[in-house]
Amino acid sequence: MWSAVSYAESCNIPLWPESAKLALAAMNACKIATPVAEVARLQEIPPELWRVQLRSNLFKQLLIIALAAACSSTVARADEAANLVRFRKTAIHMGVEFEVELFAGDESQAEKALAAGFARIASLDRTMSDYDPASELSRLSETSTVPPGTASHEPPATARPIPLSDDLWRVLAFAQNISRQNDGAFDVTIGPLTKLWRRARRQKELPADQRLAEARMAVGYRFLKLDDQARTAQLLRPNMRLDLGGIAKGFAADEALAEIRKQGVARALVRASGDIAVGDPPPGESGWRIGIAPLDPDEPPTRFVRLANRAISTSGDARQHLVVDGRRYSHIIDPRTGLGVVGRSSLSVIARTGMEADGVATAVSVLGAEKGLALAGKLIDVELLMVAEDASGKSSESATPGFQKYAETQPPK
Repeated sequence: MWSAVSYAESCNIPLWPESAKLALAAMNACKIATPVAEVARLQEIPPELWRVQLRSNLFKQLLIIALAAACSSTVARADEAANLVRFRKTAIHMGVEFEVELFAGDESQAEKALAAGFARIASLDRTMSDYDPASELSRLSETSTVPPGTASHEPPATARPIPLSDDLWRVLAFAQNISRQNDGAFDVTIGPLTKLWRRARRQKELPADQRLAEARMAVGYRFLKLDDQARTAQLLRPNMRLDLGGIAKGFAADEALAEIRKQGVARALVRASGDIAVGDPPPGESGWRIGIAPLDPDEPPTRFVRLANRAISTSGDARQHLVVDGRRYSHIIDPRTGLGVVGRSSLSVIARTGMEADGVATAVSVLGAEKGLALAGKLIDVELLMVAEDASGKSSESATPGFQKYAETQPPK
């Protein structure tokens, strides 16, 4: 691949810094690969070493070379994109529907990519399920179990440090970091409360005060002790139960996307219910077009975002909630109070990874708009949009300043 520097040197013509930088800028604008070493040379060569100014006609020749190479590269990419075919597959994992959509050169490549992606999702489901007693997560939770009626506040002897797989370690370590940033609004030790509120929604009644108090005793991210060196986890309270429902699906979407890319497929989307991770955009598009869920789940989206190599997580209580005495309780639980979040809301968080988008969305659902915006402001490349409705039916909207840059400004083709 020609570059401004290599062409000039082949002609034994030194370049003035301004001319060389203009040529480099032109090549970058045309997306022509320029070796890092040459970029460094352009930036570091002292001005006194540039002795002969580039004649205007030679500079034009350099730009012609750059543009010609750019046209060739663009045509090659366009030809490649034109030959791609869309493929789609769905399957149930982690209690929700996972969908993978991708563009591949042929059916064989697509099948390999889809198989690799779903195999990774299935593997993570077996590791992180809180329903499957044989999962690694359930076995870790079981170490803190004590017999019914035990009055001790100390965990049993079985609650020793347990070595973790790389996958479970990564998720728990990331989850704990989020918890520290929002003082426990997001908390993977919420399992005892999750179980209690699942039963409450089935029976359409609030949990009994005593059972709620007992469950709260076993919840708290500070009672999950991680050893960074040994990569172990230890549960410090009896009857703790870990629940990764607010982060595992986003992680699974990330990992599936990575496996698909290993198969040579970069244009892909992985959706796990409200958690979506995307790679390169579809052919001819600037990004994947994703609808923002409205408060009313029966209404179609009215606004959309365009994303490439990003993730988005939508969190809300549109489908899962409990109404008792006219008060609406979300399925999203505040770990600090043990109660379901009150009121209606729908929020979308855009982040670099699905795991981060998923975890932050859960935390913001608990924190509310003001504290949620403050949390997003502390994080890198995290944007959010939140629509909420109070008890009187009045709705409000809050967003970070950068969310709008992802918003679709033109109608779809």
